[in-house]
Amino acid sequence: MSLTYCNVHFTQEPERVVYLSGALMKNLKLSGKKSVHLRLGGERVPAAVKRINKTGKHLYLANGVRKGIKIPKQGGVYLRSLQEGEVQIGPLIGVLSDGPASSRANPFGSRTGFIRQLMRQGSKMSYIFAFTPRDINWDNETINGYFLNEAGRFVRKRVPLPDVVYNRLPSRRAETSPLINQLRDRFVRRRIPFFNWSFFNKSDIYRLLERDPTVSRYVPESIMSPTPEQIKDMLDRHSLVYYKPNSGSLGNGIYRLSYIPKSGYYARYRKNGHNALLRFNSFASLMRTLQARHGRSLRGYVAQQGIRLIEIDGCPIDFRFHMHKNGRNQWVVVGIGAKKAGKGSVTTHLKNGGSLLTPDQALNRAFGSRADEVLRHAKNAAITLAEAIESHHQHLIGEIGFDIGIDRDERVWMFEANAKPGRSIFKHPSLRAEGKASIDHILEHCLYLSKFRRRDG
Repeated sequence: MSLTYCNVHFTQEPERVVYLSGALMKNLKLSGKKSVHLRLGGERVPAAVKRINKTGKHLYLANGVRKGIKIPKQGGVYLRSLQEGEVQIGPLIGVLSDGPASSRANPFGSRTGFIRQLMRQGSKMSYIFAFTPRDINWDNETINGYFLNEAGRFVRKRVPLPDVVYNRLPSRRAETSPLINQLRDRFVRRRIPFFNWSFFNKSDIYRLLERDPTVSRYVPESIMSPTPEQIKDMLDRHSLVYYKPNSGSLGNGIYRLSYIPKSGYYARYRKNGHNALLRFNSFASLMRTLQARHGRSLRGYVAQQGIRLIEIDGCPIDFRFHMHKNGRNQWVVVGIGAKKAGKGSVTTHLKNGGSLLTPDQALNRAFGSRADEVLRHAKNAAITLAEAIESHHQHLIGEIGFDIGIDRDERVWMFEANAKPGRSIFKHPSLRAEGKASIDHILEHCLYLSKFRRRDG
């Protein structure tokens, strides 16, 4: 099996014929062959082979071939020789998301900019398109996908089912419908790699990591659906507890509970866009207030040991580690943002008044000459955590966002693992190169999963 990069051109002849330059014929071991089967995604078509005198690696597809397997455009792409006389063009990469059906310029809502960036970079090495669940026709196994034209605008083209699917569905609600469960199963049955499968469930992640001796030391004590007695016990032992929804995001619904002897119990939280703080004389009055506010939904909460993090100007700092699988199927740390909590905020989320720093800025302030060693240890911990999650997960994972804390004793703690991490850290001027590297790693992993593995990767 060999892989080569070439330029694909279209001709208007109606026949099913392909023209190859001499160098390309040699690369694909087609010298002397009179016919070939070409594949794109799930489509396959036979074609006659003719050689042309042209330097470089060029493939000319007659109309009959191009329409037969629905080649979406001309330009540079990979060719992969399979068994005798069969060549696959691609890879054909599908990015699954969702958004307003009525918007041509913004078809994927707030994710449109990221998807456009991914497609712009990916089109240099693949046929990459984006699609929504309603764009799939399972009867004829085609997708009416969104491609980018040369002007950077979205155009619709019908293509076969792809070689690999990168899942960026926007919400837990969108993912848990029977339609999406069926969609994922259909891709798997057709042996089309589908990553990332779904959002993580906090309690599931905590449970599996607590039981894994290679990473349990990085996980704060966590209790799913704790009783009031369990919360009080944690407060007595740790004096600080985070109480948060099992399936929440962006810091919504989180309480920072603390106990100060002779002073009382405190609950810090976010209310109507502002930070709020309540004081209680007794633990019982604290729990009555939480139960009155949330009722039965508290059954879906997790109580987690609070950690005394490093601080700058009296504000806690934690870190977002953006992890990716690379083209060799290995976990790597691609970007790190240090998040400084806003004054009085329960979390470091930027939308809640937090600010973004580089890891060097944060760690140099906290650890001075020890900063590089602390960062190296945290990176190794993040890779070990990613490997542990993957080893316990039954579906493909290609990226993870970790919220990681470092305490004053240099211990590393993992607070959150996100299967579809946000990209806000890459807006920092010093992290734009990491943002581009993140895009590159997604595409490299798509090449890996689709078996279009480059020799340099």
